[in-house]
Amino acid sequence: MLGFVRTDNEALVSCLGDPHRTVAAYWELLRRKEDALGAVRAGLSHEDAAVREGCCRLLDHLVDTESMGLLITMADDPDARVRIAAFHALACDRCKGDTCAPDADRVLGPALRHLASDPDPGVRARAAELVGKFAHADARAIAALRASCAQDPSPAVRKKASWFIPGGAIYDRTAPHAPG
Repeated sequence: MLGFVRTDNEALVSCLGDPHRTVAAYWELLRRKEDALGAVRAGLSHEDAAVREGCCRLLDHLVDTESMGLLITMADDPDARVRIAAFHALACDRCKGDTCAPDADRVLGPALRHLASDPDPGVRARAAELVGKFAHADARAIAALRASCAQDPSPAVRKKASWFIPGGAIYDRTAPHAPG
């Protein structure tokens, strides 16, 4: 079928760490949807960072309220690729809508911390996206984004942060409209 010896969900999750099998395993797990969720959640604690990253990417599409806390924990993973995938999954509404979007009480603290001090610029850029989701509602978000825009050592992070502050393209596009 997919060139796998075993095709149970746990085996497919392990294949996320195999460069030759990761794509097929990812799509098969995504196709299985809720039936694969338990194995995908368990894969977040796998010793291979590529497996953890793949599981975060899958949860971007399959996430439910039960998985949200696990994704928040993955924002502190030792591997930057995993942190990037976790922040993307927490910030991205395109794949999941607002059905289980995390609230500021759960995610803004970790996002602010990583935006200010993560050693990896890719992680800081993804953290900026998550912080930016709260720019219209939380003054801490605007303050952190302004600081990042002015002081981050990475030009890419400074640019991304600028999109989410007043006058920035995403901030203006997502501004709540006044009734009337």
